[in-house]
Formats: sequence, structure tokens, C-alpha cells
Amino acid sequence: LDQVMEGEDAFFRFAESLPEYDSGHPKSTIRGSQFSLPLFEYSGACAGCGQTPYLKLLTQLFGNRMLIANATGCSSIYSGNSPTTPYCTDRRGRGPAWASSLFEDNAEYGYGYFLAVAQLRKRLAGLVEEALSLELPAALREALALWLKVKEEGDLSLKAAERVKDLLETGLEHTFGESKALLKAIDENKDLLPKRSIWIIGGDGWAYDIGFGGVDHVVSTGADVNLLVLDTEVYSNTGGQSSKATPTAAVAKFAAAGKNTRKKDLGAMMMTYGYVYVAQVAMGASGQQLLRAFTEAEAYPGPSLIIAYAPCIAHGINMGRSQREEKLAVEAGYWSLYRYNPLLVEEGKNPFILDSKEPGGDLRSFMLSETRFKTLMHQFPERAEKLFKKAEEDAAERLAFYRRLADS
Repeated sequence: LDQVMEGEDAFFRFAESLPEYDSGHPKSTIRGSQFSLPLFEYSGACAGCGQTPYLKLLTQLFGNRMLIANATGCSSIYSGNSPTTPYCTDRRGRGPAWASSLFEDNAEYGYGYFLAVAQLRKRLAGLVEEALSLELPAALREALALWLKVKEEGDLSLKAAERVKDLLETGLEHTFGESKALLKAIDENKDLLPKRSIWIIGGDGWAYDIGFGGVDHVVSTGADVNLLVLDTEVYSNTGGQSSKATPTAAVAKFAAAGKNTRKKDLGAMMMTYGYVYVAQVAMGASGQQLLRAFTEAEAYPGPSLIIAYAPCIAHGINMGRSQREEKLAVEAGYWSLYRYNPLLVEEGKNPFILDSKEPGGDLRSFMLSETRFKTLMHQFPERAEKLFKKAEEDAAERLAFYRRLADS
């Protein structure tokens, strides 16, 4: 603590001395991830917001090489309260590069990141290959050859990039002519050496509804991008209007007498492509499953979609216990945890894994613990009974569908 109080540099030295850097505690474990410095420091979100813990964890895992395209909504407001931003950098100046776009085009906006980075890194790889055909210092040659092998492998590319950067200055001093010109061009583009972790982030109003056409198009391209849907099951930022993610019987604006249709199953729709990594997660229910989904999605060489359950103040719950609410939702069978990994097909395995256990709680009791459902019982008791029964049937059908996928 005394070191932390000495100043920012001391804090970073202190942070880097922790077990995050111990090979026995990798970031893919709960312990290892939480020793990693968050690059999402704070936010202006509602107290207890279910969305922000996912973003904090995301920056702990990939923040030093992240590019974020953020859709309009709560996540863009608390991430971009001008003139401040909660995203920050580590001691080396590395951190998420963040920008926000609209509901209707954020997926395409993030796809633009991918296209630009892919083209620039392809050109950089060409420069490295050309340089390797010429005379170079042995250590630099070895470092550049290693980078070519691991340039698409996340943190390995970052480590290889650091090695190349360390040797470039010496290499420029000891080379001449064409070799020197190529190394100078590589040096000018050295920020592109680490593989970028591209994340397209937004709420359910964006992904299920207004921006769904863009989401569908971008995943259909096979691009190596990651989409994170912070699912509050309602248009939170604009006042709590019903969205296609709003479940049966929930009361919301434009569904004041309870929504009478079932929630859209975005994950199941994306699984039909067969080459999209899909996961449904809830931090409070299983932190390890969430970490596994994040790391598998980011490492997957294609599009990934993660749907994260995020309790909201619009649900009418005790927001000081939002993580517990996520746990209760999974236990009651209201929310299921799963992962669909297309790479498992190549191993002759079932790509769908149902991570949540058999429901042990009572679904109706869970629903009536939240104001968005309880209000319906008070205002329209007869309609409430019909919709609650339908909600129970919908949940049972959805779980049966996931079981069939897991058993196939």
C-alpha cells in the first residue's frame, strides 16, 4: 500500500509484481484475471449495473490490444461521458481504443475496423517477409520470423511484437541500403505488430432489434470480430421500452399489460451459420464459464457472439445484489448458460455445450421477485396468470431445445 501511495509509477510496479504474471495463474482463471489491471476504471452507470462488470473483465483480459466499436445505448453513455472516459491505459500506454456509432450501423462500423486492420497488417507482413530475404542482425531476424508465425495469436503476438520493437532500433543502426529502408518502414508501422482484439459492443436494443440486420450481415462474412451483447431485456437507456429481447409477461413501455410474445433467441439464430462462436453467459452464475467463453471467443478465428445477462434498474430489483440475481435466474431456468464452438466439429465432437445445471429453483417465484413481472399480477391478475403460464412453457421449450442440441 505504501508503494501505491508513492505515485502512479509505483502503482504500476506494484500491480505488475502480483501473480497475474505467474504462469500458475493465467488470465483464463478467475484468480489470474482478477490480478490483472482493469483498463475500465469507473463509469457513470446506475449503481449495481449488470453491464459494467463484463466490460471491466474484458479489459483485464484483452484491454492492452482492444479496439471497441460501441453502439448507442447505456454502454455508450457511461463509456463516453464527455469529456471523460472510463477506459484507460497501462504503464506502457496500451489500452482500449474506443469509439461509438449508432444503433443501426454499429456492427458495420466495427467491421470497418476489421477490414482496415487486416489490410494494414497484411502490408506489414509483406514488409517483414521482404526484410527476411535480406541481410539482418541474427537476433532481429529470429524475432521477425517468430512474429510471422504467431501474428494471429493474441497475447503471443503481443510478446513477439515487444521483442521486435526492442531490436528494431539496434537493427536500424547496423543495417544499410534496402534492408535499412525496409526496417524503417516496419518501425513506422510497429503499432500494428500485436494482433488487434476487435469488440463490437451494445445492448439488446441494438443487437436484437434496430441493429440486427448489421449484426447478421457482419457475422455472415466470417470476419474475425467479437460481438458482446449486454442483454438487459429492455431498451434501458431510452426509458425502458420493450425490445425483441423482452421475455413473455414482462411489463415495459409499449408492453404495459405484459409482453405476450416470447423472447427472440438470438444465439440459436446465429448458431445456424455453423461457423459462428456463440455463448450465453451470466457472471454471477458462473465466473469460470464466462471466462472460458470470453477466451474461446477471442481466440476463435472467425466471428463470435456473446450474450451476457445484465440485470437493470428497470427490472425493479435490489441493484446491490445484481450478481446474485444472475445466479438466481440461472438456477430457476430463466437463463441458460451454453457455448457453441465450431472448432469442436473438427475434433469430431458436439459443438454445443450446455454449461448450466438442471434448474433447481422455481421460475415463477423468481419472476415475482422482480417488479417488471410482479406489477402485472397486481394490475391484471387474470392476464398475469395466462402470461406466467406461457412464460413457464416458453422456458421449458427453450431448455428442451438446448438439451436436444447438447445430446445430438
